[in-house]
Amino acid sequence: MHEALFYTPESKGLRCSLCSHHCLIAAGGRGLCKVRENQGGKLYSLVYGMVAAEAADPVEKKPLYHFLPGSRTWSIATQGCNFSCRHCQNHGLSQLARGHNPIGRLRSPQEVVTMAQEAGCESISYTYSEPTIFFEFVEDCALAAKEQGLANIFISNGYMSGQAAERAAAGGGKWLDAANIDIKAFSEKFYREICGAKLAPVLETVERLHSLGVWLEITTLIIPGLNDREQELRGLAKFIAAISPDIPWHLSAFHPAYKLTDAPCTPVDSLLQAREIGLSTGLHYVYLGNVQLPGASDTICPDCGEVLAVRSGLSGQQSRLVSKCSSCGRVIPGRWN
Repeated sequence: MHEALFYTPESKGLRCSLCSHHCLIAAGGRGLCKVRENQGGKLYSLVYGMVAAEAADPVEKKPLYHFLPGSRTWSIATQGCNFSCRHCQNHGLSQLARGHNPIGRLRSPQEVVTMAQEAGCESISYTYSEPTIFFEFVEDCALAAKEQGLANIFISNGYMSGQAAERAAAGGGKWLDAANIDIKAFSEKFYREICGAKLAPVLETVERLHSLGVWLEITTLIIPGLNDREQELRGLAKFIAAISPDIPWHLSAFHPAYKLTDAPCTPVDSLLQAREIGLSTGLHYVYLGNVQLPGASDTICPDCGEVLAVRSGLSGQQSRLVSKCSSCGRVIPGRWN
């Protein structure tokens, strides 16, 4: 076990301030994530170094299209999550049963970095479950990665506290380089009923990370009948565009999973409509995922329409995205090397 960051004692227990739930954890109890425990008046992480999943992925699979495109990223996760999404595709990893102890392969931060280097990766992604809940291990891995010239990526639900975000992106280590934040809907009702959380803290994280210079991309899974209303999608697109129209927005197709098996798969027409909403709102880069559709994942110059990258599925690109359009000279935002 490893003593946790971000907690303060109160009369009835320990107040965890790692994420926006701000759990008050009684003696012997755990937070909503089920992996932070109050023992003897101290808060401990039960997943430090307990890697439950690890693999080398194309960075496009995260998905990140404007950050080190064409490269591979070393992906790691522990068990646990601070959300309880009814449609979670990784529920076997994220939803730890109450009272159960997390399992995984014990890894040191240096082992993680060495494995990333041996796999030819240019970055480490903290992903699959929710990286915020294993923040202490992430930070130690990330600082070791920075020493070796590797970038660090969060694939997150965005529910980290402001204190945690500041430490990752503006603290002495300033180790967080990029993030894909999953904005699951633009509705407090959806977050409350489907995820067991709130929308507002997620939006605050997006604004905060962007202001701190972290490269951001956004993902939204379009679920028929739950978050696909035009008004809601337009509101979300406007929110993103107000921060920066250069933030890529990834729209993914839903397939029934876990406890949400009564909703249908997302029609291609719904994804195309959502993309048009994003583009008409002013976003420059809107991508479609989980569908076999020509051009759905291509990067197109917003000024002249030149195709700058042609992508096929999650395997990467047929042509490497460059930072400047060769036809009109427009600078394309992101990190290229």
